[in-house]
Amino acid sequence: MGGRHRTDELDDGYGSYGAPSRRRRSGRSKVLVPLAGSVALAVLLGVAAFVIINRDQEGCSGDEVALRVTASPDIQPAVARIADRFNKAGHDVDGKCATVKVTKAASATVAAGLSGSGGKVGAMDLWIPDSSLWVTGARAKNPDVPAPGASVAQSPVVMVASGSMVSNLKKAFGDASWSGMISATNAANVDGPGRKVRVLALDPSLNAAGLGALLAASGVATAAGIGQEQLVGAMKTLSGSTVKDQEALLASLGVKGRRTPLGISSEQGVWAFNTGKKPEVPAVPLYPAEGTFNLDYPVVVTAKDAEVRKAAAEFTEELGTDAARKDLQDLGFRTPDGKGGATISEADGFQAEAPQALDMPDAKTVARMSQSWSRMNLGTRLVTLLDVSGTMALPVNAAGMTRMQAIGRIAIEGMKLFPASSEMGLWEFSTHLDGQGVDYREVVSVGPLTETVDGMLRRDLLNQKLATVQAKATGDTGLNDSLAAAYKMMKDGYQSDKINTILIMTDGAGNDDPDGGMSNQEIVQFLKKEFDPEKPVSIILIAFGPEAAKGKRQMDALAKATNGDAYIAKDILEIRKFFLDGMARRLCSPHC
Repeated sequence: MGGRHRTDELDDGYGSYGAPSRRRRSGRSKVLVPLAGSVALAVLLGVAAFVIINRDQEGCSGDEVALRVTASPDIQPAVARIADRFNKAGHDVDGKCATVKVTKAASATVAAGLSGSGGKVGAMDLWIPDSSLWVTGARAKNPDVPAPGASVAQSPVVMVASGSMVSNLKKAFGDASWSGMISATNAANVDGPGRKVRVLALDPSLNAAGLGALLAASGVATAAGIGQEQLVGAMKTLSGSTVKDQEALLASLGVKGRRTPLGISSEQGVWAFNTGKKPEVPAVPLYPAEGTFNLDYPVVVTAKDAEVRKAAAEFTEELGTDAARKDLQDLGFRTPDGKGGATISEADGFQAEAPQALDMPDAKTVARMSQSWSRMNLGTRLVTLLDVSGTMALPVNAAGMTRMQAIGRIAIEGMKLFPASSEMGLWEFSTHLDGQGVDYREVVSVGPLTETVDGMLRRDLLNQKLATVQAKATGDTGLNDSLAAAYKMMKDGYQSDKINTILIMTDGAGNDDPDGGMSNQEIVQFLKKEFDPEKPVSIILIAFGPEAAKGKRQMDALAKATNGDAYIAKDILEIRKFFLDGMARRLCSPHC
């Protein structure tokens, strides 16, 4: 404490620039000066090396510009790998370090959130969905959604089968094609390839590959002149065999059954399943002959902040580098120009050359298909009014089949087209069926087909009643009063999540009621007044018998009053076409 401080040392450790010592040793000084310089240089180089090494290990130091990326779950691992390399390299944005964090979210969920139609969207600056179809759909509902930018990768929509079943498929189905898929799923063609092949589809409302397949099949069918009936039949069949999860669909392909399963998937999804799950028999992609749509993984910049947008531009550029493309190819994706990597080899059933790409449909086409699928999958709430008047006991052929039996078979055949989630009921109509002046009788109440009624499932009960119903020998045809009562019942119990329909099965739409009741003109006016476009209950009439044509004019009037339709059946097999036509009307209801 009492000694003097040394004048050649300062508190910060640096040497003093004071006067030199009188006892100078020139030789030693010549050595120390360059040595001191070397030490200083070494210290500086060491600091620089530490900064560089530390930066490589932990990203940029100082202020950061955080870029939040949300990617489709299938491509998220590749994007995260690219982001990690991007972060380590250190990218400067206005003097700050750009850092990227990648999370995953289902594209359908993000699209719904952006469009305002539902779904929760987390904090996000850049979005990479699996297809620009989602962006197109979202922009149709919300024009403020940014347009899609550059494509990051590509993966064709393919058909897929278990490797052990490909040969059986080719025998029953031929080469893979969208037209073949329509033929195999056409509900009106009971003797078609659908007897041997079961097509499993991905839900188009949740999966871009499923939507792409539907759009491709529809486009091919339209170009080939395939009628609306076949398209509706295919959609109806597919709606009953959709799978929400692609991995679950691929896993089910190896399950043996009466029919050979054929699925829909992205090409990358097939690769990921084979690589990750390692099934005993790998799944094999089948490339449609007409070409296909590609999942295109576009970049959508949603950030508003200028600095974050610059970071997004930097990262987008990184996604297009050779290193990034190799990362994507290594995980089963193709580059935006269709080039696959070593993971996609013909030895594994993959096609090295990119399949022919179909033109991406416009926004209206995408919206129309999405709406059609949604409407096709609406539930059904239907009551059948079955004519049991005396004329229904008359024979229709030499074998002695009665009109009643024929109509019953038609109704049973039609019911096969409706899924178990449908709600149905059955009324009979003639005259005085439920007491004097009451021309109708409830045989089976309207309710879920899977519900138990009188000890058996409603579907089974309906089939039983339709197969055993008897005509009332002395009964007349009190159609109009019965229809008015049924219409009021269906309207009062209207369900907005279902297509509400009254199906009339008769040998003619005439009203023969000796007690009077509503006239033909009065029932038409009643229906026009009661019909509510906001809560539509439509009427479908099917007549079978030699006198059916005579009542066609009145049938058309009843149907038209409720945006329904009327048909005259000449053959029982026509019933599927009539029911499918009726289902097609739900695509345009209530403005058909």
